[in-house]
Amino acid sequence: MNGVGFSPAAWSSLIPFSSSSSSSCSWVSQKKLVRPKALNRAFTSDPYVLELAETLEESIPSTSSTPLPLHNLRNASSQSLLSTPWPSRRDEPFRFTDLSFIRQSRILPLSHPSPVKILTSHLPPAVYVGPLSALSSSSLLHTVSQYLPHTFPGADLFWSINGIAAPDLTLVYVPENCHLEDPIHFQYTPPQPPTIHPSDTMYLSNPRVLVVLEKGARAHITEDFSAEQGNDNDRYWSNAAFEAVIGEDAKLSHSYIQTQSFRAAHTKWTSVRQDSFSAYELTEVSAGGKLGRHNLRIQQLGPDTVTELSSLHLSVGEQTQDLHSTLVLDHPRGYSRQLHKCIVAHSQGQAVFDGNIKVNRYAQQTDAGQLTRSLLLEPRATVNVKPNLQIVADDVKCSHGAAISDLEESQLLYFQARGIDPNTARRVLIFAFGGEVIDKFPCSSVRDRVRSHIKNLLDPSSN
Repeated sequence: MNGVGFSPAAWSSLIPFSSSSSSSCSWVSQKKLVRPKALNRAFTSDPYVLELAETLEESIPSTSSTPLPLHNLRNASSQSLLSTPWPSRRDEPFRFTDLSFIRQSRILPLSHPSPVKILTSHLPPAVYVGPLSALSSSSLLHTVSQYLPHTFPGADLFWSINGIAAPDLTLVYVPENCHLEDPIHFQYTPPQPPTIHPSDTMYLSNPRVLVVLEKGARAHITEDFSAEQGNDNDRYWSNAAFEAVIGEDAKLSHSYIQTQSFRAAHTKWTSVRQDSFSAYELTEVSAGGKLGRHNLRIQQLGPDTVTELSSLHLSVGEQTQDLHSTLVLDHPRGYSRQLHKCIVAHSQGQAVFDGNIKVNRYAQQTDAGQLTRSLLLEPRATVNVKPNLQIVADDVKCSHGAAISDLEESQLLYFQARGIDPNTARRVLIFAFGGEVIDKFPCSSVRDRVRSHIKNLLDPSSN
């Protein structure tokens, strides 16, 4: 096996902590737990998941003090992982997504936090942005404990893997009525393998972020997962998780950029809980990775809540770009808009969109709209889309639509009639198709950089 001696936190209840520990403490001393491997098999019949679980647990340092919320997260995630088999194409959420190249790799988790640069200007004193392990405020640690661990329908194996193997957690806390004028930018660096390593090795990082916005707070956060310059063919696995708890009348603007190596796997969970009168805006561009999989779940927990989602996925090589989203509306006068666009520009490229909007019984006077549009630019390019609008409430305004095509001939003729050659016309139209999402990034520097990157991917001759 790749790792040995797995002792999931699920078994920690069988071994007491030291006498100085108690259920009300904020910190626990993490201990290496020993238990028969036969007991593992009582939880899972999937040997690969058992082996992976052992490897993940072995990667966590055994002598450091662990914040109680992180310990509880690992506990819950251990139980969940050991009862979850590795997903296959027979499972509906992964019917069009091939994970075999991950499973066939030798997974080596990082035992230290994934390298991340936190770029921001001066923050007000009551705002905290940093590792959970460095948090000294017991009251804030208690606040975090209210939100971890968080379980929900549809949480899969990758959510559990992150929960076990995240060496630390980055916390963003914005107190009541505090408005952050400048964005918080997380710039993630891919795992750096040794110069010489087996070709089947895949280094795994598990960055995790928890955002807590109290009542009336405002913040803008950018997550940037990029390949190292000149390392577009590095092989690694980034398995990220982002949780946000948005209080009453608070607003979070969230930008997410994924341009990792074309041999990498990038799996990500985004889970958002919105209170009454709150707003959440997500703008996403995903163009990297051999596999890019984003699981997005938003739950409106109060009335008069606003959710706006815009995403652009681009496959220019033998890539799969996959977005699975769920939006749950349970209260009156909710508002949501989702725009999903994808461009598949390679004969072996693929895009997947599975978008679910659930308008439940008490979500009267909801206004929900969903639109997915796809461009297939090569004869064997593939896209699988499944927009899904489930409505139980009877007083709503809801719509969804889907379109899949190449560029329209009439659009090309319009340019040709004005003396513009067909190749130039195609480049302009393709870029304009994606530009509708790129233009939604609130930060101009992010817009410009993403626009330039997408242009270079679509038209390498322009480099």
